[in-house]
Parts: sequence; structure tokens; C-alpha cells
Amino acid sequence: MRIIFLLLVASLTFAQKPALQKDRQILLDFRKDRTAAQPNIPAATQRMVLAKLFRRYLTDVSKCNSDLAGTDSSDYLAAARKAGQIVPSIVATATGSFTAPGQSQTLYVISVSECNASHADMFGTKRVAIFSGQQLVADVDVDFKDSIERKTDLNSDGIDELLMSTSDMHQGDVDEVAALLSFQNGRMRVIHDFGPVVEDTCASERPGSYSKASVLYLSDVVPGEMPKLSVENFQAGCGKTRRWRLISRGKMQQ
Repeated sequence: MRIIFLLLVASLTFAQKPALQKDRQILLDFRKDRTAAQPNIPAATQRMVLAKLFRRYLTDVSKCNSDLAGTDSSDYLAAARKAGQIVPSIVATATGSFTAPGQSQTLYVISVSECNASHADMFGTKRVAIFSGQQLVADVDVDFKDSIERKTDLNSDGIDELLMSTSDMHQGDVDEVAALLSFQNGRMRVIHDFGPVVEDTCASERPGSYSKASVLYLSDVVPGEMPKLSVENFQAGCGKTRRWRLISRGKMQQ
């Protein structure tokens, strides 16, 4: 009877676990509109986070030194940070286990906003800061990525990854790039660089304007292994009802 009972418990436990989907699944569809609301973070929390990251910083862009851009530093943004000529802010946040399994951590995306940083500088660098309570456990540059598209744990190792993106608009053309990032052990690792995922010229209203967008997929999901990641790229016109057609597979060519 004891053996039968143990077998019954084991079968019920197994039945409660969600079945892994080995077929292809959508990781993210960039054809769909996405809106990211500004995080509502208490002022005291913002001050705590920024004070842990920066020895000196400004709270108002009007206090920036306009002459700083005239320095002969080979790395203007680094010089601005060293001088405390930054107006940082938290632009996104997420909770999870980012540096090791079983952690209860809060991740903040910081727009450093170096004074006088231009469009060519993507208006300043972006960083990810990870806290366990009030302890800073990671502080890394994320190559100008400032939007969290999705939190994942694709290989079921208990450590969350982030799909992050950044976009740029110039003369009505919108370009967006994305990458899947890991922050295990407090260091950023690019798991997969998807490259361009959006190319949209509709706002320019030029003749022949179009919209291109990628759909990211994952397949072959096996615990302990990173699934296969793939991309399909679609194009549509600029009307209200967009008819998307597949144009390529793999990294989008611009």
C-alpha cells in the first residue's frame, strides 16, 4: 500500500507541472503596438538608487554646464559622468532573479542623461542596476538599450533574462534594435543579438514609405538548455489596416 501511495503522489506531482512546448512559440511580435508606461517609483527609492550608482549628479538639466561639450576629452560622455554632469532617471524596472537563482531582486534601467548629450549620442548612456533590498549587486552598461520588452527564463535555470530594445527616430524614420541579455553573476552577457527589429518610414510621409517588423520565435525548449531562437521579418504599407507579408528570415537587413 505504501508503494502504491508513493506512486500516486509522484504521478499527481508530475501531472501538476506544465508541459513544455517544444513546438515554435512567439517570443515577441514587433508588428504589434507596444506602449511602455513610465515606472511609478517613490522619490525616496529613486534617491537611494541614484545615490548608490553616482557619487555626483544633477537633478535638473538647467544646472548643466553648457561649456562641458567644449572639453578636448576623447570620450565626452565619460568626461561628463566623471564631472557629475549628468541628470539620471529611472526609465524602467523589473523584479526577479537576475544574478543567481532564488534571489528576490529589483532591476532598474537608468538613463544617465549626460549633460549636452546629443541625438548622435542617443541622448546619453543607459545602465542596468540590480538591487537585493538596498544592496547594489550589479551595475552594468547596456549599450543604450532602455526598454524592457519581456522577462524570461528560457532555459529554466532559475535566472531571469531580459529582452531589451532601444529605438531611434530621425526625419520620420524609426529604427529599433533588440537583444536578449543575461545578468548572471552581475555581468551582462548578450545571449542573442537580434539586431534591427523595426524599420518604419511611415511618419516621414515620403512616397513609398513602409513598415518592417520582426517576429522573434523560440523552439526546441528543453530544461537546462537555451532554446533555438529565430527571426522572421515582415513588411507592410502605411495604411490603417496593415497587411503584413513575409520578406525574409534571419537578421533584418537594412
